[in-house]
Parts: sequence; C-alpha cells; structure tokens
Amino acid sequence: MRMVYSVLNARCLAAYRRKARQRHELVCYLYLPMKPVAPGTVIFHRHRGYGVITSVNLLTGWVSARFGDEVRTLDLNLSHDELQHADGEPIRFRRDAPDRMPHARLMAMMRELHRAGYQRLYLYSWPKASGLHWRWHIFTGQRNWIDRAWREGWYGSGADYNFNPVMGWGDQPGATAQELVHAFARFDPQGLAQALLRDEDHTAWFDAVCEALLPNYAYTLGWDLRDGPVPEHLPVIPVRRGVPAYAGPPLPWPPGWKKIGTGGRVLVRTGFRTDRADAQFGVVR
Repeated sequence: MRMVYSVLNARCLAAYRRKARQRHELVCYLYLPMKPVAPGTVIFHRHRGYGVITSVNLLTGWVSARFGDEVRTLDLNLSHDELQHADGEPIRFRRDAPDRMPHARLMAMMRELHRAGYQRLYLYSWPKASGLHWRWHIFTGQRNWIDRAWREGWYGSGADYNFNPVMGWGDQPGATAQELVHAFARFDPQGLAQALLRDEDHTAWFDAVCEALLPNYAYTLGWDLRDGPVPEHLPVIPVRRGVPAYAGPPLPWPPGWKKIGTGGRVLVRTGFRTDRADAQFGVVR
C-alpha cells in the first residue's frame, strides 16, 4: 500500500511540475523579451535534434539551419516549425516579434553616453528609397543635420540588421545598452572622444524623446514630400511588428532643426564620404 501511495505521489508531483512549467512559460511569454536569434544561435528541433542557424531574416521569420553533419541547410519558419533554443525555451516569433531595426537600441545606448558626458553625439535616421527599411547614422562634432561627419562603422541600415542583428562593433546579438556602450568605445575610441563636449539643449531633447518612445518606437528625420508636407511634429516609427500606432504626446523636432529643402533631395543624401575609424577627427577621405 505504501508503494502505491509513493507511485501516486510521484505522478502527482510530475503533473504539478508540468503545470508549473507551463505557467512559467506563459509568464515568460508575457513579460520577458525573446532571446536573440542570429547566425550562430543553437536551436533544437523535435525531429532533427540540435542545429545551428546559418542565416536569418527577422523580417519574414525564415531561417536556415544545419543539423548534425549534414552538408545542406534546412529552411525553417520560426512561426510554424516549433523551434526551441538550446535550453528548451520556445521561439515564439509571431507572438514576441524581435526588433526589425536597431534604432531603439541605438537611442538607449546614446542616452547612456549623453549621461556620461558624451553629449556631442547625434542620431540621424531616414527611410530608404524602397520604404521598407530605415537607415541610421551616428555623428559627432558640429550639430549639422545636413553636412554630417561620416566615420566608418557609424552608420547602417535595417536591411542589414534583419539578417544579422548586430551593429558591427564586435557586439553580440541582444546586447544591452551598457554592453553596446562598451563595444562602441572599443571600436572607435578616437571618434568617441570627440563627443566629450556639452550640448545641453540637444541632450535634454533627446532624453525626453527616449522617455516617450523607448522601447517600442524610434524617430525619423528624413521626409519625402511625396508622402505629404513635412509634419509639424517629429515623425515616429515602430521598431517591431504588432506595435500599435504611437499615441503619446507630440514630440518637437531637434533643437536648431530647420525644415528646409525637399525630403527626397536635401534631407536624404546618399552621396557621402566616410572617415576611417583610426583617422583624426575632421580628416575626410
């Protein structure tokens, strides 16, 4: 009789643990962000076992993965193929969509740098001609939104971020704002040193914008007149799918911003020169 009770107790305990695990997964789904999904991420598939992602498209949710010693890669969909991380955590791409663009993460990083005294850092973002992705450009020096100083590695596009969600500074996918600060400082310490100057007006504006937009939204400064006249307030864009339209207070344009030129010709310039990361500030090639 005691043995029967022991078996029953073990079964009840297993059922309790199973339900607790399901509740824990639900809590994780509701409150925790999805782990990074990038080339090199180890995954588990119930029919193929453990594998490694070789390429990813965060815009569509399709990935290519190699399992075991197979030569060919297998195309899988994060929404339907029930993939898991190596530790067993489900990848819920459709329910917990990742960032399609790095702009919100860049804003959080720059906010930390502004607080550390690097106030001459500015973020310019504008849409690509296709309208599918947004570019980004961090610059320092004079706050000139048109003739901006370009340095190698200080600019990018959401089109590249979709396939490899890193900035290219030696950072890891899903890095926090503090981790991005350290990676950026290691990547180009000479360029970052040029930003160690005061710009209180822009810093106060940027902090207020971050407070209103992060973590789900970012701003754009480029505007195409084919979309209508330049808006009175700062345009806001979502950084991931499934985010409702921005309903917060209207935000002002940056200090000193002048709504000049035509969005497609002046504010969105594609012919530019770049500075090498190890070059002296202001030396353009």
